[in-house]
Amino acid sequence: MIHVHGRGGGTALTGTLFERGEDPPTYKGAPDEDAAYVWVCDAFYQVESGGSAIEVDGEEIRVAFESPMPRGFDTREQALSAAREHIRTQFARIGVEDVEIEVEKETPA
Repeated sequence: MIHVHGRGGGTALTGTLFERGEDPPTYKGAPDEDAAYVWVCDAFYQVESGGSAIEVDGEEIRVAFESPMPRGFDTREQALSAAREHIRTQFARIGVEDVEIEVEKETPA
């Protein structure tokens, strides 16, 4: 498993990249299990009311979450590129442009 962390505006978002041989999610809409890499991460957007409160740049905003949409990829490079873009897009949706991204390979216990 590879975790892709995004940090910006005082908040963070982490998604998971499942590699071949690991068990990716199996819920409706999950990619074909033959995909070498499967990316799963929350998606959200800012709302005026409802949703969940988070703090961004010292100010409380509200966000609503969409159902995660797993995506399958043939190569690690394709998957990591899409993961980085997804993280940047989620932050842009709440007005955060300066995002630090870190990729971390989980080591088995």
